[in-house]
Amino acid sequence: MASLKGKAAKTKVKNKSPAEIQITAEQLLREAKERDLEIVAPPPKQKISDPEELADYQLRKRKAFEDSIRKNRLVISNWIKYAKWEESQQQIQRARSVLERALDVDHRNVTIWLKYSEMEMKAKQVNHARNVLDRAILLLPRVNQLWYKYVYMEEMLANVSACRQVFERWMQWEPELQCWLTYINFELRYKEVDRARHIYARFVTVHPEVNNWIKFAKFEEQNGFIVNAREVYEKSIEFFGDEYCDETLFMAFAKFEENHREYDRVRVIYKYALDQLSSDKTQQLFHQYTLFEKKYGDRAGIEDIVMNKRKYQYEEQLKSNSHNYDIWFDYIRLMENEEDIEAIRKIFERAIANIPPKKEKRFWRRYIYLWISYAIFEELDAKDIDRAREVYQFCLKLLPHKTFTFAKFWILAAKFEIRHKNLTAARKLLGTAIGLSPKDKLFREYIELEIHLREFDRCRVLYQKFLEFSPQNCTVWMKFAELETILGELDRARAIYEIAIDQPRLDMPEVIWKSYIDFEVEQQEYEKARLLYERLLERTQHVKVWISFARFEFQASDGSESGIAQTRTVFERANKALRNCEEKESRLMLLEAWNEFEQQYGTDNSRQHVSRLMPKKVKKRRKIQTDDGSDAGWEEYYDYIFSTDEEALPHLKFLEMAKKWKQLQQQE
Repeated sequence: MASLKGKAAKTKVKNKSPAEIQITAEQLLREAKERDLEIVAPPPKQKISDPEELADYQLRKRKAFEDSIRKNRLVISNWIKYAKWEESQQQIQRARSVLERALDVDHRNVTIWLKYSEMEMKAKQVNHARNVLDRAILLLPRVNQLWYKYVYMEEMLANVSACRQVFERWMQWEPELQCWLTYINFELRYKEVDRARHIYARFVTVHPEVNNWIKFAKFEEQNGFIVNAREVYEKSIEFFGDEYCDETLFMAFAKFEENHREYDRVRVIYKYALDQLSSDKTQQLFHQYTLFEKKYGDRAGIEDIVMNKRKYQYEEQLKSNSHNYDIWFDYIRLMENEEDIEAIRKIFERAIANIPPKKEKRFWRRYIYLWISYAIFEELDAKDIDRAREVYQFCLKLLPHKTFTFAKFWILAAKFEIRHKNLTAARKLLGTAIGLSPKDKLFREYIELEIHLREFDRCRVLYQKFLEFSPQNCTVWMKFAELETILGELDRARAIYEIAIDQPRLDMPEVIWKSYIDFEVEQQEYEKARLLYERLLERTQHVKVWISFARFEFQASDGSESGIAQTRTVFERANKALRNCEEKESRLMLLEAWNEFEQQYGTDNSRQHVSRLMPKKVKKRRKIQTDDGSDAGWEEYYDYIFSTDEEALPHLKFLEMAKKWKQLQQQE
């Protein structure tokens, strides 16, 4: 017995907690594989010593291959494995038979043809390989891989003429670009430059891209045929014509002539290209032309050419549509590069003379920026202050203020006067703007100006005018009250808030009420803030107002017992007020806020009381109807049932009792 106890004490597990570093089964297997702990014995080798045993082995293998093919004859890999095995057994005729059977199954499979031809090549059966590839390219002439295999075989056999014939047959199908280049490189390997030239001539007609013509010309240049290269460039320009020509072709042509020091030819090419191509297609060409003139010519000359070309283009476009203000802006920017004040001024005068035909603001939005640019140009570039003032004044007379106006332009004109220390004129401009066509932006800018000047009495007058114009704008009421608060006029600020909340229509009433309450809280007038909440609750019973009221009561008392009791009272009032609310989510939001409050600051009894008030979430179904009134099926939705609802609906209690009875029956 003692020995048994000793063994039990030794085998007892002292610590059953999991190890700090957990090792998964996957990790163990991976480590075993890495360390080669599992040594798998190699498969046994079979040694065949007599013809009968070999025949038996071959019979078994063929039977296995035939069975796999019979199971799924569409798996081409089985056929290829079968043919490879026959090839390894030196049974070429049988391998041919297997591949022929595979072609009967899928003659469009490229892999079979390639493996078939490779097998014949390995067996040095050249004619057989030719026959296979001939059949393949007849059936699949668009498969480039077969053609590549064919020409490669002929070239490896040094049968250049046959390889050329295959290439010619291939080119009759007009293959893709790389195939032509392969043919050309083949001829160049055997120094057949004339043949390569003829192939290039056919190639650029089949694939008439600009880059292909450039390759043709570079081919002539690299082989020393300069005249031929020039002819190729000239033919390419004639081939594409003015409509389809590209600046890349002209740049390559010009670069070719530049390399051979034909600078006059280069200038002619660039000028011809600039005359023939549209401006949106010659950006890179202009850049290259400029670089060329910097190297070999006069910079002023090229700049004049470019400027005149663009001016001509802008004039042509403006002839068709003089009210295209974007073109006027581009024209003005172009003239600004010349730094000719009078010329720029003439363009501005011509541009602003094109008054929009209709008195609709959408037609004037772009036009007004011409006047703004003109005024800024006169002030900053021309340094003519009087002329800039005339531009502002003339434009203000031109605008139909009774129909619409641009507050931006009035403000810019006023700031112009302020920059030149004419405050009276700035005030007069803003006052006139407000009188003719009042806008929120004009009032805000004028008030901001007076605040910077510390003219608070003027600010009060402007705020009064602003509120007469837009009494429903809560932001203005708030800004006005904030100004009075900053100035220490608390009674004024309170009076402004009172007038604001008494307005019959406000765009954001909840914002102005919150601002008023926050104002009283900041002044520590908690009783007044409480009265404001009561007044607000007389107007609306929104759940967010009740929650905000409760939080206010708690914050006002700094978390004291009386404050907690007062907060709880507000929550109870809110729950009673929202009991008949149609939106059950509002009451749920209130109870969740109340529950959160009780969890932090309440007692066990208060927490239980709130938890009993929390609703039950039930799933219901209702019919769906389309716009035309027809039934569209049923949908499930979640509803909330409060304890007061259960008391009001006795059948719910009956259903609950029935559910409990059913559960008891199932347990028995």
